[in-house]
This record gives sequence, structure tokens and C-alpha cells, in this order.
Amino acid sequence: MKILLVYPHYPNTFWSFRHAMKFIGRKASFPPLGLLTVAAMLPAAWDKKLVDMNVRPLSDKEIEWADYVFISAMTVQRESAQEVIARCRRLGVKTVAGGPLFTTCHEDFPAVDHLVLGEAELTLPPFLADLQRDEPRHLYADEERADLRTTPMPLWDLIDVGNYAAMNIQYSRGCPFDCEFCDITALLGHKPRTKGLAQLIAELDSLHARGWRGAIFFVDDNFIGDRRKLTQDVLPALIGWMENNGYPFYFYTEASIDLADDDPLMSLMVRAGFEEVFIGIETPNDEGLAEIGKRQNRNRDLLASVKHIQQAGLQVHGGFIVGFDTDPPSIFDRQIRFIQESGIVTAMVGMLTALRGTRLYQRLDREDRLLGDASGNNTDIALNFIPRMDTGALIGGYRKILDTIYSPRNYYQRVIRLLREYRPLHLKKFHLQPGYIGALCKSILFLGVLGRERLYFWKLFFWSLARRPRLFPLAITYAVYGFHFRMVAENITGSGMFEDDSILDGKK
Repeated sequence: MKILLVYPHYPNTFWSFRHAMKFIGRKASFPPLGLLTVAAMLPAAWDKKLVDMNVRPLSDKEIEWADYVFISAMTVQRESAQEVIARCRRLGVKTVAGGPLFTTCHEDFPAVDHLVLGEAELTLPPFLADLQRDEPRHLYADEERADLRTTPMPLWDLIDVGNYAAMNIQYSRGCPFDCEFCDITALLGHKPRTKGLAQLIAELDSLHARGWRGAIFFVDDNFIGDRRKLTQDVLPALIGWMENNGYPFYFYTEASIDLADDDPLMSLMVRAGFEEVFIGIETPNDEGLAEIGKRQNRNRDLLASVKHIQQAGLQVHGGFIVGFDTDPPSIFDRQIRFIQESGIVTAMVGMLTALRGTRLYQRLDREDRLLGDASGNNTDIALNFIPRMDTGALIGGYRKILDTIYSPRNYYQRVIRLLREYRPLHLKKFHLQPGYIGALCKSILFLGVLGRERLYFWKLFFWSLARRPRLFPLAITYAVYGFHFRMVAENITGSGMFEDDSILDGKK
């Protein structure tokens, strides 16, 4: 068999970091970990190629080469996935599709030849067995949960790691919480399941042997879901591995806000090389948290929790949402105030989206408030339900948040506030990555000379050199992030207040 694995194009959102990639000479943030893992499950004798459409275009010649095209996608990649499916059908090449988009919306894709849904460890083997007998069915699904100890190492040979800003690893699946708007538990369950320690170390060894140095994203839905295993086994082993290998990586992941309640766990994470953690803050309005069942965020001082995590040595990146039924008219100003006071530089703010498979989707369906399917992009101002708040007020308030928090003045204020409070251990050695020098030079030219934020850029530049010189690379990183966030915010708000980045492509 000749198998072509295709990862569809990801639209330009806060999460894409597309504008930031141009500063460091990389093509995309992360490789398609799911497809690389699926590739490792296929027979070793089969020929395999992978095209990440976020790195380069997909050609008809590549499609025609294949016996089957395997496609995996998230909801936000729906449009690109549909285009790939249509091209394969036109060229007479059969398709096999899986991943979150197809698992939740498989009935929307009748043109796909074979749907392999859920977790591939369970549904791919029967498909492959039927394929060997030349009797493949249209649909394969399994409601059970996979044992991650059977998951193979991703087939890294299919990509050029130099195209990506970071590598990624999956250690666990599932989340013990059940937020109304989130589809994680529907897809992967409540009980956290983990890989074995030997598997995790082997994946680190593999990336290290390939010469990778720098960021690794643990893509777990909630990294701290199984705290006992983390504290007793995993983190001590990671600390030992990092010490023995000279701290070649730094890690970041996703976790719940109750991480702030566990000082020993945070200490172990920092010693193991974790520097950043994404946390779903969602809203400072406790009624909103009660509405969505986010019990882990309730009855606590969210601002104090964020600051405690930052002071423990972990930068907090935050997710925020507007559009809850209980949102008062003051919610937009409260969100702005919280984001500014917290020093959360990477503040991902979106409007509420009702995804299929979530309790929110089911409730809104019962209330006859659904307007259609979600795009998966919560920043595209395309509500797929009727909100309680006036729609114009909701959209206007959302635009106000973005225009405010990503204005150069407010954004750079948050960077400096974070750098004042962040207390890293500085265990790692500095590894000069390809693109670092170029990123510094481009930031000076495009942000410090040509950019509208140049006054704030130079203030940060010299402040960090004078006050926190060891964090100077981080200061420049956040300046580059700010450019990306402002470009995306401009596209969302239509304000026209920010410069375009075509000069980074050599077009101006």
C-alpha cells in the first residue's frame, strides 16, 4: 500500500501563531501528532508520506500517488478538510478520515470512503484487518477507551522537525472535570489515562536523538489529572532525564486552575523543565462559572491563583469566553480589568461556541436556540446560537476587549507585569535555536523601527535588559507574540488600527 497522510490547513486564529512564525523562520507551531501516531500503527512495509498543509501545499500528483489518503482534522479545519476530500474524490483516490471533526460530525461527510472514528488504537486495527481481506466497511467506531500503554511512538521520520516552532507529546487523555461547553469528555472521557513512564522517556530520547532542542508541548487535556502518578513517578523521572541531558527542552502544557493549590506539584513541574501552562479562566463572573459547571474555578480568588502560579515559576496563558447566559453588561470591562491585572500576556479571548457532543449543544437544542454548526473558531464572530444578551452588544463588547487588551500600550504593560512577577528557576542551559538571531533582528526592525508599537517595544527592550536580563529572550518572544495577536485582532474587529505584515513576506 501507498498511504498519503494529510493534515488540512488551519485558519489564522490566535492559536495558529502564523504571524509569529515569520519572525523565526518556521512554517507552523506544531506537527500533526495524531497523524504521526496513526502512521506508526500502519504496517511497516507500507509506503507512507505526510503532507502538512500548514507547511506546504498539497499537490494533485501526491494524491494520485496514493492508494489511500488518510485525513485527520479538528472542527476548525472543516473547510480545508472538505476541499481535500473533494480533490481526492475528483482524482479517484479513496479516503480514510478520523479525528475530532469526523468523530463528532461524521454524518456530514458522505463523500469519505471509510470513517475510522474515536481512538485509533481501537478502531484502526479492525479497519486494517478488513482492508487486508479487501472487505473494508464504511464506518468503524468504538465507545470504549484505549489503553495508552499500547500507543506507539509517533513516526517522526515523516516530517522535517525544522519546519516547526515546537514539538509535541501526548502523555495522557481525558479530564476529570465536565465543563458544559467543552467536548473533551465526550471525545476522551472523564478518567485520565496515561502512557507508561518508559514510553514517555522513549519519546523524549527520540526527539533528542533527532537533534531537537527547545519547546515541547504536552498536549494533554489536563496534565495534572492524575497527580499521584505525576508526583511519585513521572516528574521525578523527568527531572532526572533533564539533568542528565543538560536541560535540552522546556515544556508547556494545559492544566486546571487548582494547580495553584499544590505547591509541591508546581515545584516538581518547574524543576522538570515546565515553564508555561495554559489555564481555562473563562470568566471572572462566578455566576458564569456556575452556569457552565466549572466547579474548579469557583469559590476562589482567580487573580490570586494566577499570580501564585506565576510566582512559582510558571507563566500562565489564559482562555477567556464571553457570551454566557449569565453575563452582565459589565462583563467586558471586568474581563479587560482581570486580564490586565493578572499579567496574562497570552490571553485567548473568544465568544462562546456550541460544539456538537457538548452538554451546551444539547441544552441549546432543547431550548430551540441553535442556529447551526460551529466553525470551531471561537474568534470568527459567527454565533451558532441565540444568546441571552443582545447580539449587537455581545459582538461590540467582544471587539472592545480585543481592541483594548491587544493595543500596544496595554499589551506591553502586561508583559512587564508578568516579567516582574515570574520567578523561573533558570535550571536550563541556553540553547541558541535556528531563527533566534533572525527573530531579534526582525523584531528590532519591524516592531522597534517600523511598528506603531515602537515606543513600547523599546521601553520593554531596555527595561528587561536593565531589570530582568535573563528574561530578555522571553521579553522579545512576547513582543513577537503581540504582533501576531494584534494582526488577528485586527482581522476580527475590522478596526484597521494595526499594520499589515506583508513586509515580513517581502511583499513591501
